[in-house]
Parts: sequence; C-alpha cells; structure tokens
Amino acid sequence: MLKALANRRRLAILRFITKEKQVNVGRMSDELKLSFKSTSKHLAVLVAAGVLEKEQHSSQMFFYLSPTMHRLAGKTISHL
Repeated sequence: MLKALANRRRLAILRFITKEKQVNVGRMSDELKLSFKSTSKHLAVLVAAGVLEKEQHSSQMFFYLSPTMHRLAGKTISHL
C-alpha cells in the first residue's frame, strides 16, 4: 500500500476523491489535468493496493475510498 501511495499523482487523486467522495475517471482526469489513460493506470494501482474501490454505474466507472482506508486514516491521525 505504501508503494502505491508513494507517487504525487496518486496522492492528488486521493485528495480529490476524499473531497468528492465518489468520482468517475473522466472528471478526475479533467480536474487533475492528466490523460484519461494515465489516470486509469494510477487508479488501477490504487485499487490493486486496496486503497480505492470501484463501482459501475451505467457506462461509467466510479471510484471511492475503501472503508479499510478510512479506518487506517483514522488510526494514523490518532497516533499523531
């Protein structure tokens, strides 16, 4: 998981998803000024690491922070 988070683009994706709660690839790539393909690859890494989860709505894929990540963030903050 730490390796997946050790990338500034993926951290930007996480910050955006944290604000928006659930977002599709197109909107995310526009907001972060990344290509659709690059955004998709970063999202795949985050999903594989268990940081994000995805859900299909019609023809679009939406991504959101996994419940496990919410708990981990809470534990990390409580130790600071």
